[in-house]
Amino acid sequence: MAKKSQSHASKSSTLSTGGEPISKVGAKSTAGKRKPAGKSRTKAAQAVRKAPQARPPRAPGEIRYWLVKSEPDVFSIDDLAKAPQKTTCWDGVRNYQARNMLRDEMLVGDQVLFYHSNAEPPGIVGVCKVVQAGYPDHTAWDPNDKHYDPKSKAAAPTWYMVDIKLVKKFRKELPLPELKQVPELDGMVLLQRGSRLSVQPVEKPHFELILAMGSTK
Repeated sequence: MAKKSQSHASKSSTLSTGGEPISKVGAKSTAGKRKPAGKSRTKAAQAVRKAPQARPPRAPGEIRYWLVKSEPDVFSIDDLAKAPQKTTCWDGVRNYQARNMLRDEMLVGDQVLFYHSNAEPPGIVGVCKVVQAGYPDHTAWDPNDKHYDPKSKAAAPTWYMVDIKLVKKFRKELPLPELKQVPELDGMVLLQRGSRLSVQPVEKPHFELILAMGSTK
């Protein structure tokens, strides 16, 4: 569902779009100018550090943990609670790195933190679970959908989504500023500087701590 991150899906869909959009407005031409090699290498290294690290292959029966983002005025956790069977597809993701996680890594039974982005304050508001693994995102083929992508075809889909079901809404939101003050969450992708992906991996100890925090607030 494209509801949850920087690109958003309509309320009929439900997920988040994947990462920071690239804007050409105000960009300056660099034609004829040589960039210092040192700066280029530094920026490349920073990009690598910001990217979530690849995980080893799953052990049989292993459950993994994730976080998805949605703007609450587009699709909130309360909207998910009102959906049929408290379930929705996470469509509208248009970032390749996030797409790969939806398509290749998220499996039935995986646990998912639901994050309200672009809110005041943003924060984690509940827990969901994956009830259908990755399959083609049909909104990419609909010219009337805001996430339409003419390059994606039904015979060779570019974009994927999963279905998630609400497990629990926290009694109180866990705001991002508060999470940043918890030493035990050090290293969590969400809290890393420049972290913009709408779909993110979460380590089990971080997930369990956040679940405990959400249950006692």
